[in-house]
Amino acid sequence: MQPAQSIALVAFPGIRAFDVAVITEVWGVDRTARGAPRFALRRHGADRAPVVMPGGLTLTPDQDLEALSGLGASDLVVVPGVEEQLAPVPEPVLAALRNAHSAGVPVAALCGGAFVLAQAGLLDGRRAVTHWNLTGLLARSHPGVQVVPDALFVEDGGVWTAAGVAAGIDLCLHLVRTAHGAEAAATIARAMVTAPFRTGTQAQFIEQPTPCSDREADALAAVRERALRHLSEPLTVAGLAGWAGMSPRSFARHFTATTGTTPVQWLLDQRIAAAQKLLERTGLPMPEVARRCGFGSEVTMRQHFAARLATSPRDYRRAFRSAEA
Repeated sequence: MQPAQSIALVAFPGIRAFDVAVITEVWGVDRTARGAPRFALRRHGADRAPVVMPGGLTLTPDQDLEALSGLGASDLVVVPGVEEQLAPVPEPVLAALRNAHSAGVPVAALCGGAFVLAQAGLLDGRRAVTHWNLTGLLARSHPGVQVVPDALFVEDGGVWTAAGVAAGIDLCLHLVRTAHGAEAAATIARAMVTAPFRTGTQAQFIEQPTPCSDREADALAAVRERALRHLSEPLTVAGLAGWAGMSPRSFARHFTATTGTTPVQWLLDQRIAAAQKLLERTGLPMPEVARRCGFGSEVTMRQHFAARLATSPRDYRRAFRSAEA
């Protein structure tokens, strides 16, 4: 039996209850009976006193901050978002985050938690993202941060940041996927009744004066569903547009407005995700995996894996293939 991955939730006054709930739902629920990995979620605070969160909720730490980077250090440190982004964070919290990162522990922040990492100096000269409504504030208050305006989450030098609210779920599931494979993340996502990963950027959620009509959105959803059933085929933008009853140019414009990504990029994301599942769940030969997922050849699949996942399909299978497969 593999040891449980140790996850550290950093608790201090002002953290958002929603983000605490997300972290707890992903890493704090035992789903090993469903095939999910084992996790040990610990809550670290300056002391063991209850931490007050906006809305009247409290969270009681069970570990000290020193445990983030000391003997038996965590495998991952996660910082929830904060309600007051410019409020000073207690220095012991900032020092503990710096020490954890210096010790080589990955550090992640959800939503406004990016401001906490910025106060700690962990984002100086690094790319980072936060809620789309806070990107300007982050850039102004911490000019040393390279603010990415529209990503759902980014990583730079072992430091992860996520966009607002639901993007925190995306990041947490991605961190599970990175450590344990796509099937592990999908198992947790199914239990949470959410998508195991979303394509696109947070640009699709920024307030727009002229959103797509419901009719167009329904047509595009039907096209995406149909495309998933035909991934093994050589799908084209023109073909997808024909399914939607639109011209290719109009289809591409509405698709990007709805999903935050292009039809070609969306198709590639789905093909890679399908290949990951087959590599984890089956012993199919590489050419057959490539054929079923619509890559056309093993060489093409290998090129896309290298570009997107920085690994090869064979190495991915060795790392994440389940014992049952």
